[in-house]
Amino acid sequence: MNVTDMTRESMPDVAARLDEHDVLASFRSHFHFPQHDGKDTKYFCGNSLGLQPKKASQYVAEELEDWRTLGVAGHFSSRRPWFSYHRWFAEPLAMLVGAKTHEVVATNTLTVNLHLMMTSFYRPTEERYRIIMAGNEFPSDRYAVESQVRLHGFDPTESMIEIQPLTGADSLSTQQIVDAVNEHGSSVALVLFSGVHFFSGQRFDMAEIAKAAHNVGAMVGFDLAHAIGNVELSLHEWDVDFAVWCSYKYLNGGPGAVGGLFVHERYADNADLPRLAGWWGNNETTRFAMEHQFEPTFGADGWQLSNAQVLQMAVLRASLETFMEAGLDRIGAKRDELTGFAEQVISNAIGTRSWIRIITPATRSDRGAQLSILFERNGKEVYEALIARGIVVDWRTPNVIRLAPAPLYTSFADVAFLGSTLAEILEGMK
Repeated sequence: MNVTDMTRESMPDVAARLDEHDVLASFRSHFHFPQHDGKDTKYFCGNSLGLQPKKASQYVAEELEDWRTLGVAGHFSSRRPWFSYHRWFAEPLAMLVGAKTHEVVATNTLTVNLHLMMTSFYRPTEERYRIIMAGNEFPSDRYAVESQVRLHGFDPTESMIEIQPLTGADSLSTQQIVDAVNEHGSSVALVLFSGVHFFSGQRFDMAEIAKAAHNVGAMVGFDLAHAIGNVELSLHEWDVDFAVWCSYKYLNGGPGAVGGLFVHERYADNADLPRLAGWWGNNETTRFAMEHQFEPTFGADGWQLSNAQVLQMAVLRASLETFMEAGLDRIGAKRDELTGFAEQVISNAIGTRSWIRIITPATRSDRGAQLSILFERNGKEVYEALIARGIVVDWRTPNVIRLAPAPLYTSFADVAFLGSTLAEILEGMK
């Protein structure tokens, strides 16, 4: 049976067939699920906080044991020496963002990294000072950008160009973004976009945005909070100047997890580039000489501030091992099939109700593992009813339910249950 011909009654059978042929089905057992009435929840909130990898407790316990038995000697003598702990993450992070290993580092948190990157790459002048970004961006990003603009003595109302969707549209077109960059041209210092928009779930054409920015002489950076571990990335090939991300969403690194950053290799040994320096960013061969002259480490490592947060990073390590084992090709293929299936069952549940619509782009290349459903009314009521039935989604003010069918642990049966439950909740709502 074709999925597009699916009815509410046939939905479980279609899901069972898809689960039977799911090559990633076994990875579901790598994660702990929150419980509801003694059963696993149907968890669709990985775009907000990913599930806990089962290996996480083992890896954290091992670091605690090494700390207990070795003390300070653990920096060099533990089973995973803390002095070089961050190096392990270079390979999986490079794979996830499409970079060279010296272009990425796991360090700090997202907004800290954004401030560090803007210190280096937002260098406004009287003629070139504007930052172009998407409208309705995540508040933390906007706070950071506005504060950086003010720090340099500029007026945010003049310096921040926030592009809004056209009337009647739910997302931005690439041409609209390119046109805005070209319109402001030589006054643009930085183009800063998310890879996937947190609210709409739109996946931006990062390659074209980077090209447009560089064509007018501007720097370009991306916040990959909702993109890393979700969609395919090729930051080096796209010639991106910098990128930042958190690790607690699709990367399943736990609450407050260590973030990461990308710096293109053309800046790898540029010691003259302005930066906020810290001890762990200094060349490790002279780090313990305690000299007062800062000599940045080659590559992204040179933007580290402090030594690795080992206990937190142990959790992230457990998750990234799963990503490497599963493979990005297989994850991407299931993401598209799973999200497409979710779109179909949700559309079936919505039916002819014109006051509900999916605002995430329908084209696979324009989205990842997220669907955002806009409600003109009754949205919070529907959200609370889903939660009460053990379906974990999230609510975004003023009127959107977001859900993320994460390929590593979401089954097609989970999606079918979501669809049938949503249909039951909506039955009395015309």
